[in-house]
Amino acid sequence: MSDAANQIKEQITKNDVVLFMKGTKEMPQCGFSSRVAGVLNYMGVNYSDVNVLADEGLRQEIKDFSDWPTIPQLYVKGEFVGGCDIITEMTLSGELDTLFAENGVTFDKDAADKIREANG
Repeated sequence: MSDAANQIKEQITKNDVVLFMKGTKEMPQCGFSSRVAGVLNYMGVNYSDVNVLADEGLRQEIKDFSDWPTIPQLYVKGEFVGGCDIITEMTLSGELDTLFAENGVTFDKDAADKIREANG
């Protein structure tokens, strides 16, 4: 296993929620990363962010690791959940709430409801 693959495995093992993104949760570097980080931030989710722009090997390896071609990529309890479109759909349908609740991830249900109200 490559160093990048080991780094990915370590991140998703030691953190309940990990977002592999372009930039950081405080300073996203693309619109898609910004959207997913914005949802997680607004919902008060405690998550680890990994800036794939800081390491080209990691940027390619995360795509191979998940067999998913785009970034951002969200992992919950070591499992790949999806990218921006999937996370957006899951947020609006309430599936993301369910996923977090089933995995013991703390989030602000009122904030999640407000996202749905604003986009419903």
